[in-house]
Amino acid sequence: MKWIHLWVCVLLVSACTQSKASTVSPTEARPTIQPPTVAATEAVSTPAQSPATSTPAPTEPATTDSRSPFSLDVEPIASGFERPVYLTHAGDDRLFVVEQEGRMWVIDAERGVVLETPFLDIVPLVHSRAYERGLLSVAFHPDYASNGMFFVNYTRNPDGATVIARYLVSGDPNLADPGSGTVLLTIDQPEANHNGGQLQFGPDGYLYVGMGDGGGAGDRHGTIGNGQDLDALLGKMLRIDVDGGETYTIPPSNPYVGRTDARPEIWAFGIRNPWRFSFDRATGDLYTADVGQGQYEEVNFQPASSSGGENYGWRIMEGSHCYDPREGCDQTGLTPPIAEYGREGGCSVTGGYVYRGSLYPWLDGVYFFADYCSGNVWSLERDASGQWNMTGQTRVNFNVSSFGEDEAGEVYLVGHDDGTIYRLTSTSP
Repeated sequence: MKWIHLWVCVLLVSACTQSKASTVSPTEARPTIQPPTVAATEAVSTPAQSPATSTPAPTEPATTDSRSPFSLDVEPIASGFERPVYLTHAGDDRLFVVEQEGRMWVIDAERGVVLETPFLDIVPLVHSRAYERGLLSVAFHPDYASNGMFFVNYTRNPDGATVIARYLVSGDPNLADPGSGTVLLTIDQPEANHNGGQLQFGPDGYLYVGMGDGGGAGDRHGTIGNGQDLDALLGKMLRIDVDGGETYTIPPSNPYVGRTDARPEIWAFGIRNPWRFSFDRATGDLYTADVGQGQYEEVNFQPASSSGGENYGWRIMEGSHCYDPREGCDQTGLTPPIAEYGREGGCSVTGGYVYRGSLYPWLDGVYFFADYCSGNVWSLERDASGQWNMTGQTRVNFNVSSFGEDEAGEVYLVGHDDGTIYRLTSTSP
């Protein structure tokens, strides 16, 4: 079986300007599972933290005061993927890897192999000829074991519009039915970047959709920008019910239901490019990493008790700093980030997960995230006083396009440039 070696810096945000030449070796088959060798990492410093906020504590707040020191590393488990952008599970021990061009592959962890045939191949439908376009994520229905439904987010060929579509598994559990696709939602994209792309089912059973602001510098579309325009779906976190009707219905508890000046799909707004977000499987809290404009990357937090409607500030704010106007901006009603970093830390934040696995119990409750450009990996948790603490843990030698989580709660990193899936590892003195 041949290996694919793909060296590209196909950036997921326009803020990242690093590049290198790319070459692709021909291949006839998918690669095998990697031997358990450890990828090179190095220590990373911690940028200045954002101010403490008054956000309510999580259901089970992390307490850094009593946590023992630990170290992080990563180990490769499978390689040879072409521009992988996401990894998830379907409620069993398989892992599903999403490639930007429009394919999904199955890693059968029990047998230790990458299956030869893609689970789904919709390459003809997908526009992936731009840095931030492509098949961007997948979310399996909470009742996937009984209904076989899963949902994908991709940019449409040829115009790049965002499409949310539902598919069904075939009679073979390792193959989707490519003819079962039903488009649920289409959102026009004015430019090629800032597409968001994440899909995730929340603990409430609704499907959450992260939408970027439509691209271009400074959220330039519309008089106030898409992020602050409640009549636009761009620059938002959407929440829809995919169990009611042929396409979707609106959850009655969405914050703008019944208003004529706002789209009822909106759950939260003031977002620039929420490339990756996740729910803490233990508490239901929502962490959203929002890619910054030119100076600051940020992580936002929404407690499980929220009724929605948070305004995370873009384009009034970039991180915890005024953007429009540059000074004296009105921050009334805005929800500041729980962490941020500047260009000393990198150029494009990649959101991760709160660790809830069993292999490294000392990591329980810690949120991990990274920077695509620099490879810096940080931990984030709140101490007993309510202060969020961001700590530099390591630096990996690949572009982290995404994190992933398996059914058991173990955390993975996706190498966009080297086509490799890594599992997060840790030691504790």
